[in-house]
Amino acid sequence: MNHKPTILILTASYGDGHLQAARALKQSFLSRGTERVRVVDLMREAHPFLNSITTTLYLKSTQSSKFGLDYYGWSYYMTRETKPDLAWNRYFKIIGKKKLKEIIDEEKPDAIINTFPFGATAELCRSLRIPCFTIITDFALHSRWVDSHIDKYYVAAEEIKDQLASYGCSRHQIEVSGIPIRSDFIRYDASSHNEFRTILDPYRKTVLILAGSYGVLGNVDDMIRPLLAIDDCQIAVVCGRNAKLEQKLLAQYSDEQHVHIFGFLDNIHQLMALSSCIISKAGGLTLSESLALRIPLFIYKPFAGQEKENAIFLSNKGVASISYSTEELTDQIRRFFGDELLSAEIKYRMERIQSKCAAEFIVEDVLRTIDRTVPMVNNP
Repeated sequence: MNHKPTILILTASYGDGHLQAARALKQSFLSRGTERVRVVDLMREAHPFLNSITTTLYLKSTQSSKFGLDYYGWSYYMTRETKPDLAWNRYFKIIGKKKLKEIIDEEKPDAIINTFPFGATAELCRSLRIPCFTIITDFALHSRWVDSHIDKYYVAAEEIKDQLASYGCSRHQIEVSGIPIRSDFIRYDASSHNEFRTILDPYRKTVLILAGSYGVLGNVDDMIRPLLAIDDCQIAVVCGRNAKLEQKLLAQYSDEQHVHIFGFLDNIHQLMALSSCIISKAGGLTLSESLALRIPLFIYKPFAGQEKENAIFLSNKGVASISYSTEELTDQIRRFFGDELLSAEIKYRMERIQSKCAAEFIVEDVLRTIDRTVPMVNNP
């Protein structure tokens, strides 16, 4: 390719998954020598005040759902199968449109990639003849992702491809790529240096609890004691950037040698790789990271909406268990550790779901598309 392409990746800050997928793509583009890559949080750029309100409401909804006020889940299911021409979806085609046009005029991208369903993108790209790509960052489909004018969709599973086709999208527009994650999770070498080997007891089974930066997992301290009662078990808890939770647990379990508390980890893939199983919420990126490392999943109280649908999807595939109480969770993990063959069976099923390096696959496909559509020019 003589042309040096410019790539614009659009994302949003509702949870961390959309942004992490965008960063994984940028990392892959850079590794391929494509240096003109810009990641834009379009809602924050276009409507900073509205973005602040909506992201706060999103985070609050994960907390209020514990008390039965689940307005996010309600809105998700109310709009999940709405038609594109309804007023609700027409509204989302306007959000960010003006700012996106300004960014396009400034960057002059050869391709635009969505890791969040911005309705304005497809219309603008079509009018400006810019290839437009969308990555669905969950194992479930919501109508807001659907636009038949997207040049190519990248999805996590064949089932989502079938659903998109049922909305009228051409099957040739849809690639089953998996969800893009950091290359650390794809290329982890079990024989390489791993600092957690000096921290964890190699003779005990490790239950890794991913509590989340916003404490969204809840009841973490209630989980630890019953899990420790399982024979030959140790607990690792990652609190992310939730310093309050980290300090609370460090104080509470300071005398417990088989409980290990961590804050934010850049090398979390190393800790995950040494774990026997993972307890987590059901965000698409976290689930994909676990699939890539082949670590069996226990999903605790998934939030209504895409998380619940992600959990159901993976449960139906036989790679995840869902629980709604600490007693149920503990029983599931005890049975899991009591069946020597079950872990190997789950790892085999995981490999069948996530067999590709999604970020590399998507980047190569996008660059091939650009190569076919952009006139060849001489390098400066």
